[in-house]
Amino acid sequence: MRVLRYTVDHQENWDQFVSKSKNGIFFFQRKFMDYHQDRFKDHSLIFQNDTEKWLAVMPACHIDDFLVSHGGLTFGGVLSDRSMTTPRMLEIFDAFQKYAKSEGFKGVRYKAVPHMYHNIPAEEDVYALTQNKYSLLKREVTSAIDMQNRLPLSKGRKSSISKAKKRGIEVRETDQFADFMKIEAQVLLDKYKTKPTHSTDEICLLANLFPKNIRLFAAFHDGLMCAGAIIFEHERVAHAQYMATTPLGRECGALDLVISTLLNDIYKDISHFDFGISTEDSGRFLNEGLIAQKEMFGARAIVHDTYEFMFD
Repeated sequence: MRVLRYTVDHQENWDQFVSKSKNGIFFFQRKFMDYHQDRFKDHSLIFQNDTEKWLAVMPACHIDDFLVSHGGLTFGGVLSDRSMTTPRMLEIFDAFQKYAKSEGFKGVRYKAVPHMYHNIPAEEDVYALTQNKYSLLKREVTSAIDMQNRLPLSKGRKSSISKAKKRGIEVRETDQFADFMKIEAQVLLDKYKTKPTHSTDEICLLANLFPKNIRLFAAFHDGLMCAGAIIFEHERVAHAQYMATTPLGRECGALDLVISTLLNDIYKDISHFDFGISTEDSGRFLNEGLIAQKEMFGARAIVHDTYEFMFD
């Protein structure tokens, strides 16, 4: 088993491997990972057998003397193709832990790709975590809808959608990302005194790089944007990266109509619709108001776990 640190010379092979992997999604492509390379010290790894065949890759970075998979992404973990087996994954863990220790890291932090994003079962790494005595560092809760087994909407959501339709709210896909991000930034500032994870320039850049994967659906009242959602579209999952509404949009139920349109028209045939995390402070605090809105649409909990291993 060979462990190599990723360099720019590996970019083409990396992207090809990720595109064919059983648990890789578009934000593991290098042009997505590298847009914030100034904020995260990349230390991604490549695993090869003795004949230099690629067996797996691991998006990772260097944070506070830890090898982290991955600090700049929602999750990371070992990405593998359909040939991956559980015994081989144990070999990979043994190899990368020896590598990380030899490089002077004091430990590893690991957040696996949630199972709803897998093209076929790919939890060999989760088993390897247990076998190597990783401890659970944090557990966050995301809310997702199994689109083939949907629960009914709450009465409140149905009423809100009906109101939006009566008010003549129009929902359509648009490229007005900058306008939407102004709404998103205002909502986060007013409610949480925070800023969006991505700047407006970053979202516009990523949307241009991945036009089939990053899409904006917005509600308009008399031509004025009053609500919307930026969707990160993966092969099996549509993830609501950002959702926001103006005071006018809130009064007339515009965001509920946007979500209804996404669920009933745009993404009705996808595997899962993921509303995103509703926990704060590394999962220790549950934002009950936020998660209630998602659960009223029939979403239910899937956990995002982060594990840690400390070297002696």
